[in-house]
Amino acid sequence: MPLKGIRVLDFGRYIAGPYCAALLADYGADVIRIEAPGGNDDRYTVPVADDGSGAMFMQMNRAKRSLTLKPGSPEGREIVRRLVETADVVVANLPHDALAKLGLDYDSLAAINPRIILATASAFGSDGPLSKNVGFDAVGQAMSGSVHLTGTPDQPYRAQVNYVDFGTALHTAFGVMVALREREVTGKGQKVSGSLLGTALAMTNSLTIDHALNGIQRQPIGNRSFSSGPTDIFRTRDGWVVTQIVGSGIFARWAVLVGRPELIDDPLYASDISRGDNGEELSVIMQQWCIGRTNAEAIAELGAARVPAAPVLRSSEALAQPQVAAMGLVEPTAYPGAAAAIPVIRAPIDLSRSAKAAPDRAPQVGEHSAAILAELGYDATAISALRAQNII
Repeated sequence: MPLKGIRVLDFGRYIAGPYCAALLADYGADVIRIEAPGGNDDRYTVPVADDGSGAMFMQMNRAKRSLTLKPGSPEGREIVRRLVETADVVVANLPHDALAKLGLDYDSLAAINPRIILATASAFGSDGPLSKNVGFDAVGQAMSGSVHLTGTPDQPYRAQVNYVDFGTALHTAFGVMVALREREVTGKGQKVSGSLLGTALAMTNSLTIDHALNGIQRQPIGNRSFSSGPTDIFRTRDGWVVTQIVGSGIFARWAVLVGRPELIDDPLYASDISRGDNGEELSVIMQQWCIGRTNAEAIAELGAARVPAAPVLRSSEALAQPQVAAMGLVEPTAYPGAAAAIPVIRAPIDLSRSAKAAPDRAPQVGEHSAAILAELGYDATAISALRAQNII
């Protein structure tokens, strides 16, 4: 396990911080999730177990140990100090003022342990007129141009999936790995900073480059694409399928498949951008082809022609696909009080020479508090006293 021996203190909330730490846990890091006595709010989003722990919590906090703690109390600060002495990484997607108040800002941490790496994720970074504002995933979506281009001219839509949060977690985890590599050379830690706005703008950068150089203000066009076609969602006899036709080779195969080979040499469809500009006509042709077929028939024919396509599935159908089973993506883990095993998907990458840690469930509230404190030198009497004072 590549990260065995790396200790991570996770003060994260919701997705950006916790998912960053979870990715490190997947590859062997000892991740200690620190939350308030009784649990943090993000533990209880969309409950799926008897103790109220939620679906998002199960994914974000797999394979972590739980320490409940009041870090702002004098006793809590001492516990944090001892933890920081033993740690390699602190993850905290909290505003800078909150970090400073808890003694989790980089200067305070580095004074305890110069090798520490602080990974933070905020809505808007640490500088600028919005730096003190808070925000969730939708803020990044909206301010990056993505929401404006989703939906219709009369009604923008945000994505239901929190891709900006996940992207920020991924960027931050990448930053942690770079910082760990650099520490091998210098022996010193550093601060890794990610932001929702930065992530969202990175993901929409090709759109902003297009406007900056071409001066075109793109408008929402539903499920079509302005830069390829027919890229759209189409109704079949029993459902929906999506196609994404990019590149002249794929377009030619598609044209032959739908019985319109003359489109290959039509100047209206000579390039991806021209096919996007005239995508409405291409979508009409594709819709006529799809409506006489079932989902299974359409996907089979498109697949055989090597045209990118997929069925539009419900959440209840997504994990039941044979392809998902073949890829081994789902690793069920039992959680006390859950009606069934939790179908967790960990980091969806494989390293040819390095295995992930064995799958493990998310922790119950304070499940490992006594064991972690014992590792820090607290005896049973001291731990009982901390529990009696509701410090842990």
